Amino acid sequence: MKNKLTYLSIFLCLLIIAATGAVNAYATTDSLTAAGKVYVSKITYDPAVFFTDDTGTVTVEVTNGNTDLGVVVNHATLSDKNIQLKSGSYDSTSNIGPGKTYTFTFTIAAISPEGTYYPTFSLSFRDAESLFYRPSVQVDNTPLKLTVSEKPDAFAQSKKKTVTVQVANPRKNDVRNVILEITGDGVTVTPSKIYIGGLAAGTDSTVNFSVTPDQPTTLVLTLHYDNGYNSHTVATDLPIVFGVDKKQATPIVSNIQVKSDAGIYHVTGDVNNAGLETANAVTVTSLAPAIPEDPYRTYVVGALKPDDFGSFEVTFSAENSARVPLQLSYKDADGNVYTSEQDVKITALPSSSQKSGNLPVLPIVAAVIIIGVFIGGWVFYLRRNKK
Repeated sequence: MKNKLTYLSIFLCLLIIAATGAVNAYATTDSLTAAGKVYVSKITYDPAVFFTDDTGTVTVEVTNGNTDLGVVVNHATLSDKNIQLKSGSYDSTSNIGPGKTYTFTFTIAAISPEGTYYPTFSLSFRDAESLFYRPSVQVDNTPLKLTVSEKPDAFAQSKKKTVTVQVANPRKNDVRNVILEITGDGVTVTPSKIYIGGLAAGTDSTVNFSVTPDQPTTLVLTLHYDNGYNSHTVATDLPIVFGVDKKQATPIVSNIQVKSDAGIYHVTGDVNNAGLETANAVTVTSLAPAIPEDPYRTYVVGALKPDDFGSFEVTFSAENSARVPLQLSYKDADGNVYTSEQDVKITALPSSSQKSGNLPVLPIVAAVIIIGVFIGGWVFYLRRNKK
């Protein structure tokens, strides 16, 4: 029994020796030296940094540093418990010539939480031991940032207002196909989709869009982007609340003076901008019962910056009216037109030209005296000649 066990042990040892000899049958001093000069020259991940559950690729470039000897490889793979290999291994025999580079590409999935991982790349040589390399890969779940940087204090029905949004990429890698989409009920948004494109790591982009609400509502700002070929989104809400914008331009009419000339009223005054924004295309005109007349049917004041003022003059006729409304209008930066009215008393004193329409008292008296003197003198002359 002992002899049979001894023979069996010897037989197994011989099989192992034979197998080892078969594996290393091609191994020579030159082949071992050549394999020692093969190295991983470049690692590329796409995306460069993964989100958890992202799928991507890792490309491994292997370079033969020998100048005169080629090497034969017959197996390449990537393994790690946190980085799942989705594609197969390389199991075919390939020759890497002197000074040449061979590329291995694997599809992987980051099934791990945030962190840095080191999957193992292994390359088997036909004539030598295997090459092992552990390229690091990062998993980071930091999303893009979406911030409303400028908006009006309040919105008004059917009035267009501009909103400014900043899109920032705080990640350590670039993202692509960035698109901002704006949606909401009872509101017109122009444009409703904005293509930003690629956004490099640590950079930001500013975009503008206009909002014309028909009712109070909530806008949903959704940012779409690709990390590698993986789609991601981030969203934020923008309430649309009706009210008075505390920053808007506030033109005010002051220092009004009224004069009349031959039935035409001349109203002059100043327009002051008491708001915090520029009032564009400021105009002043008269409304019914007034009838605008030349030369100043409508007076264009122009643009008024905050705390700025301009003068105006309007001319009109008005019968049997003690008051006439003046209309002040202007446009904001988005082209919205705002109007206001202010009544003006027109009980003005007649001007000197109007007085000339009646016969002046003093000139008439002087004329009568002169005529009386002339007549008296003539009568005296006739009487004297008769004598």
